[in-house]
Amino acid sequence: QLQLVESGGGLLQPGGSLRLSCTASGFTLDYYVIGWFRQAPGKEREGVSCISSSGGITNYADSVKGRFTISRDNAKNTVYLQMNSLEPEDTAVYSCAATQLRKCIPTFRIDPPGYGYWGQGTQVTVSS
Repeated sequence: QLQLVESGGGLLQPGGSLRLSCTASGFTLDYYVIGWFRQAPGKEREGVSCISSSGGITNYADSVKGRFTISRDNAKNTVYLQMNSLEPEDTAVYSCAATQLRKCIPTFRIDPPGYGYWGQGTQVTVSS
């Protein structure tokens, strides 16, 4: 069974940090572009970041640039999203997704269509 599983979410105060993990089972992530997306209540799903299969190319939404860092460890079949300086506006369910149909291109908007494998998501709540 092909599966992506996110972990690392939680409740924290503004200014805090979290590292989310996205681990694959049933397939290897080596040849996939991985994206992180988030969806807040009442809002559309937003592309947050993506990383190329080799890890050499990354892209970030303007709203998280300079605060979030995406990375991958193909040996562990895992992609990470390090989130620093978290703000209440970052509160959302964060999901990772994998695609072989789309590229991760810097400055381009990260859109969900084309991402074929999705995890269930992990909740991140930033509140004082």
